[in-house]
Amino acid sequence: MTEGAGGAAAATPIAEGSATLGDPTGLHARPAVKLTKQAKGFEAEVQVRAGEAGTWVNAKSPNAVMKLKAGHGERLFFRADGADAEAAVAALVALVERDFAG
Repeated sequence: MTEGAGGAAAATPIAEGSATLGDPTGLHARPAVKLTKQAKGFEAEVQVRAGEAGTWVNAKSPNAVMKLKAGHGERLFFRADGADAEAAVAALVALVERDFAG
């Protein structure tokens, strides 16, 4: 934890990142499952949304991720809170950027 103004401990910072869906079919079942599996590999609480105005959902829930119905060219936004938040966001952004390969 870092210290904020007045010496009080500040909350763990939230890591954030985003990537554009390159897959022509968008975020369908197979990539949604890959995304949730990747997110579940981290202790941090991880959320995702489709587009600037989208609703944040639990990135570890395949059902919630598939309900985003994000299409080709849409931007996915990630945020995570916890000890490995930075690593979680970096891994998810990289997964989307390589079109869920690997």
